[in-house]
Amino acid sequence: MRRAARSFVVSLVAAAAVAMTAGTAEAATWYSTDKWGTWSDGGYTLRNDVWGSGAGPQTIWANSYSNWGVWADHPNTGGVKSYPHSAKNVGRTLSSLRSVTSNFAVARPGAGAYETAYDIWANNNAYEIMLWMNKQGPVGPIGSYQTTVSVGGHSWDVYRGSNGANEVFSFLRTSNTDSGWVDVLAVLNWIKARGWYGDVTLGEVQFGFEITSSAGGMDFRADSYSVSAS
Repeated sequence: MRRAARSFVVSLVAAAAVAMTAGTAEAATWYSTDKWGTWSDGGYTLRNDVWGSGAGPQTIWANSYSNWGVWADHPNTGGVKSYPHSAKNVGRTLSSLRSVTSNFAVARPGAGAYETAYDIWANNNAYEIMLWMNKQGPVGPIGSYQTTVSVGGHSWDVYRGSNGANEVFSFLRTSNTDSGWVDVLAVLNWIKARGWYGDVTLGEVQFGFEITSSAGGMDFRADSYSVSAS
């Protein structure tokens, strides 16, 4: 096949992929191409959250706080480009909580560089706790390895560090999973028991995809997500 013909076919395939994505988004209850696009539903907040430098286009769509997705076309360069997510605010101290649990299920691409992760905030964002449920491509956590622990229903490699604005505790699941249940409070209390923070106030429990690269356009989808706190 001649080069011009190949280029034409590639362009057609790319256009078809964009059209399919646009159709999915337009058929949804809500969608946005704005990098700061935000939507509230059922006590949750969904955000497109395209915050990194050098980011490409990204469209978020949602039928509800638990059924949503993004199409993202970020270049194969280093650095996180976006963290599209659904978030539930708790707003209570650890000692006042009896239970914080969450469940999730996702469909994700087999290429690119990203992780599917909870991003949990405490004490007005002084502390950031990340729970990586799966990872793809050349991505890694902030800080240094501390230990491997089984807590909250999963086995994790634990890292501790700082991004310059807040302390970061990253729990990387020792094997990838696309669905499951997490005892969030057990993880938070494990950190407290180590003396890394005190009786902090739990803010938002966010869940989504931290995307570094997805060149050519890739689809990420959350088929379920919820947080229960009491």
